[in-house]
Amino acid sequence: MVTGRIDKEVEEILLHIRKKHNFLLSGGAGSGKTYSLVQVLKQIAILYPNAQIACITYTNAAAVEIMNRANIANLKVSTIHDFLWDNISLFSDDLRSTLVDLVNMENSAIRKPNQGEVFMLSRDVVIQYKEYVRLKNGEISHDEVLVLANEMFKKYPKLCDILNDKYSFIFVDEYQDTSPLVIDILLKYLQKSKHRNIVGFFGDSMQSIYEKGVGNIEEYVSQGIVYKIEKEQNRRNPNTIIKLANKLRVDGLEQKESDDTDAPNMVDGKLKEGTLKFLYSYNNDLSVIKKSKWCEGWNFNDAGQTKELRLTHNLIASEAGFDKLMQIYDNDPIFKFKKEFKKAAERKKYLIDNNATVDEVIRGMDWKYERRPNIGKQHLDVLLEREGVLVLYDYIKLWPYEKFNQIYMDKDSLIDDKMEIEGVVVREAKRDSLIQHLFKIQDIIFLYENKMYNELCLKTQVSIVANSDKVRLVNDIEKLISMENEPIGNVVDFADRAGLCKKDDKFLSFLEKNEYLYWRVEQIKYVEFQNLYEYLEGYTPFSTQHKIKGLEYENVLVFLENGGWSNYNFEYLLDNQIFSKLSRTQQATYPRILERTKKLFYVCVTRTKDNLVVFYPNPTKEVLEGAAELFGEENCIDLDREDVRY
Repeated sequence: MVTGRIDKEVEEILLHIRKKHNFLLSGGAGSGKTYSLVQVLKQIAILYPNAQIACITYTNAAAVEIMNRANIANLKVSTIHDFLWDNISLFSDDLRSTLVDLVNMENSAIRKPNQGEVFMLSRDVVIQYKEYVRLKNGEISHDEVLVLANEMFKKYPKLCDILNDKYSFIFVDEYQDTSPLVIDILLKYLQKSKHRNIVGFFGDSMQSIYEKGVGNIEEYVSQGIVYKIEKEQNRRNPNTIIKLANKLRVDGLEQKESDDTDAPNMVDGKLKEGTLKFLYSYNNDLSVIKKSKWCEGWNFNDAGQTKELRLTHNLIASEAGFDKLMQIYDNDPIFKFKKEFKKAAERKKYLIDNNATVDEVIRGMDWKYERRPNIGKQHLDVLLEREGVLVLYDYIKLWPYEKFNQIYMDKDSLIDDKMEIEGVVVREAKRDSLIQHLFKIQDIIFLYENKMYNELCLKTQVSIVANSDKVRLVNDIEKLISMENEPIGNVVDFADRAGLCKKDDKFLSFLEKNEYLYWRVEQIKYVEFQNLYEYLEGYTPFSTQHKIKGLEYENVLVFLENGGWSNYNFEYLLDNQIFSKLSRTQQATYPRILERTKKLFYVCVTRTKDNLVVFYPNPTKEVLEGAAELFGEENCIDLDREDVRY
């Protein structure tokens, strides 16, 4: 017997469950999809107490949230990758042979370690799921798990029988972010088994902002394989934002206010109105935005109340004050040069002597720019003409080429973020060992400044026996704090000498393998890293537009800048006449880029609980016409006018 008040959409889901139907709960932003999922889980626990339930999510953070909120027996919550691995890893021989077959397939999704050679693994190799890929050792990562699992379930029907017997229900949270390979497993391969279970999906196709996600499963709905339930209510956004969001949706779902008078977006039983403004300017003074009367009262120092959203970390780096670090990790000229030279050497089949110096190897190949304005000049000489590059090249030019070839930089190693729920880290960030070491140093400063002395002693492993030990510790940390404008290398060396943060084996191993990267980073002022730390720990109002999915804020400021990212184009979003101005190649990609941009913008604006400001720099006449149509002409404001400031 179902007890207590439940949503009507949950009642519809339970009806489909009784009929053994697979189902999809589709709901817009702020509709309470996770709440409905938890309700369904609790009702199943009552109606089918012996049923085993699997709930798979896109992130560890979501898994923890669902597990804590549902709090029922017979529930297994995990990420998609962990779920698949748990169900295929026991079959080691089949796993190994399938991996070998996949790698050797023509146009395989898993790249062969050595092109032209047949890939083989000995029978004693056990396939392992790691954070990295080393196929020769049988070690695979996230992407390979998806491909391998898909092939295993397709190849071995018995595996489908086992999974269907194991779980009476398999639920997928945020299904739109799930790989098509996973959808194939759940809605193609499992459905062929004589052993049946029920698969349920929860999510919103308008919030599919990751390229590898399936986006929607409408083909399965139209075939009657999945039954769709729509959740139309909106419990988060004020009236102005709901209206704007409905204009952006491309799936026909139209949200409306909740019938729950206690919903967060209701005041005295009525839906909040909220504010919405589209601001634009033709100068580069972004401070004008925050000085305008439409941001009056916004606390830009409170990251929980106010958020500034930009498309990329690069666009944020300058504002947040870590642009020099970002330039190194994302745009180092020597690393880019190395990659281009390697490509040219492979094309020319140039035989490289790894023991020769970098300068000898590079000048030994007649390498010139191709399809560029500088035709006729050697690439190296052109590179060295750039300001500041000569000193970088001088540092590495006498290295053995083999050492130079190991130079590697990736901005994810700098800005990848951990996942944390209620103070518990559920996934560590994949930052490199240098950035991890700097985090340890800054954590010490943070703990000291926030008077968290017990945690501080544990962090530093300093033994406090006498009062003099305490005095020395305080003096050392005060000295560390005073070094914010000194080079990072000086800070690292001092923290090591003082015993606050020793250079451990992991850090020293990193330095040995990444000498050039450390040489570049150690010269940057430590305050740059402190700014990065503040940003990654969520202490600033800055965020990328991808990072805030699922979150909400009183005030949201969205910057519509493309930042050189070709996957999105905000001009497409607003200029309704732009298609005719595009080349044939651009016209071919226009529909996909426009839809992707709409979805990203939808996610951004629906974070808003009260006030939304959208800023567009240097708009064309056509963009302003589109903005007037989307936001209302009365809400489009020229920031270059003096009377808009307060």
